[in-house]
Amino acid sequence: MKLAVVGGGSTYTPELIDGFARLRDTLPVEELVLVDPAPERLELVGGLARRIFAKQGHPGRIVTTDDLDAGVEGADAVLLQLRVGGQAAREQDETWPLECGCVGQETTGAGGLAKALRTVPVVLDIAERVRRTNPNAWIIDFTNPVGIVTRALLQAGHRAVGLCNVAIGFQRRFAAMLGVAPTDVHLDHVGLNHLTWETGVRLGGPEGDNVLPKLLAEHGDALADDLRLPRDIIDRLGVVPSYYLRYFYAHDEVVRELRTKPSRAAEVAEMERELLKMYGDPSLDEKPALLAKRGGAYYSEAAVDLAAALLGGGGSPYQVVNTYNKGTLPFLPDDAVIEVQAAVGPHGPTPMPVQPVDPLYAGLMANVTAYEDLALEAALRGGRDRVFRALLSHPLVGQYAYADALTDQLIAHNREHLAWA
Repeated sequence: MKLAVVGGGSTYTPELIDGFARLRDTLPVEELVLVDPAPERLELVGGLARRIFAKQGHPGRIVTTDDLDAGVEGADAVLLQLRVGGQAAREQDETWPLECGCVGQETTGAGGLAKALRTVPVVLDIAERVRRTNPNAWIIDFTNPVGIVTRALLQAGHRAVGLCNVAIGFQRRFAAMLGVAPTDVHLDHVGLNHLTWETGVRLGGPEGDNVLPKLLAEHGDALADDLRLPRDIIDRLGVVPSYYLRYFYAHDEVVRELRTKPSRAAEVAEMERELLKMYGDPSLDEKPALLAKRGGAYYSEAAVDLAAALLGGGGSPYQVVNTYNKGTLPFLPDDAVIEVQAAVGPHGPTPMPVQPVDPLYAGLMANVTAYEDLALEAALRGGRDRVFRALLSHPLVGQYAYADALTDQLIAHNREHLAWA
């Protein structure tokens, strides 16, 4: 079995490598190719990756290359974890929207749109090159904004599934609170990527007892602290929203906070510098503890589980993925990309039935789905007016004066990545 990781020079990669090494019985990788255009980073990350495999006795071969076509040739699955523009572009995404009083964040709002515009054309080019070398390869997208990128891939006819670590993070957190194994926890997880709610937590599988009321009663304070939302709000909702919902439920509060502290991008850039120094230490043969602060917790477990299921070797029967709606949520178009539990196998994911969704959540999902339609149109066709329409439709923008100003800022800060600008 051959897997390729595009963006393999990311500081995330040792987390992924650790998962491949630990879970080799689930996903027996024979060759793992790390593809990245930055040879210096690739050398550091690749060296640590080989040492991790060696320490854990994994027999697989790790190859590094800056040649995309050679790297993906013959791959059974290709994982995408790239960042167009690097941390410098992320720094911009998180700062210029604040000038208009809007949240600055890399996956939602104006910053998220900028990332989508930079990313979609690059990902589609990669996917076409994968299809030329191996049309049967699965593409697993971890590149944000996952919902928009996955929809672009599916719309172009690629065998693609989107992946996020929010659900597996909740699964692990709830399991620890309940004192059970993570595999005993099944989430009623519904929404769009980075716009999701846990409406049920079931023990033993999809038909198990719903213990969410127990979790909220006994651990509500801890969950509220994790989400940085008032306990009262969590109790009144009766569900557990993802932490990205804070950008919607406490927008102005978040903007005030972001204006008074360094950006997350600046923190991550400093962390990456430290991590790359660590990766260059020839005695380091495991992922360092600092990596846990970088983000992407449990990404490796989720990626291994999904790849194993898609390639027919195992994996959990039900997994939270990003895929076409296909009538699962009747208030959204069939070709909307949703994030829900799905039965996953060699033919891809099949979303599981979802209980009727409260209008409080359905309305926001419909609004953001409409934005994602317009965002994808802007990413594929370009043009100032398309960018403006996408921003005007977004619930975190929504005013024409803001949308106009943000459009000008977005284009100015991303001109080198926009072929049409």
